[in-house]
Amino acid sequence: MGQKVLIVDDERHIRSLLEQTLEDLEDEYGVEVLTASDGEEGLALIRAENPQVVFLDVMMPGMNGYEVCRCVSHDSGLNGINIILLTAKGQEIDRKQGIEMGALRYMTKPFDPDEILNLAKELLRLS
Repeated sequence: MGQKVLIVDDERHIRSLLEQTLEDLEDEYGVEVLTASDGEEGLALIRAENPQVVFLDVMMPGMNGYEVCRCVSHDSGLNGINIILLTAKGQEIDRKQGIEMGALRYMTKPFDPDEILNLAKELLRLS
């Protein structure tokens, strides 16, 4: 079964930037990069595709990143999914809330594409 990375962000340009950042994984390792434009779609894709890594925006209309995180961490069928929250809000309290909801890491925007790529490789055990 192939490895998958999911990008969930309501801003199209952020999704595109992350897709471009991660396309090396597709080219070099055959990793499938999936995208969703909101929390509900993201959660549905997580359940359907079981990606190993999810880059998840916090601030989205409807279901936000924290809620998606909580749903994933409370679903025993979804163990082993590494969620990295991406947000413009870099306060410690936000980071703490993200980790409490089950996120592995919390990264603030604007992010460093190299850091994103290296983290994905590390989590997919490709490095």
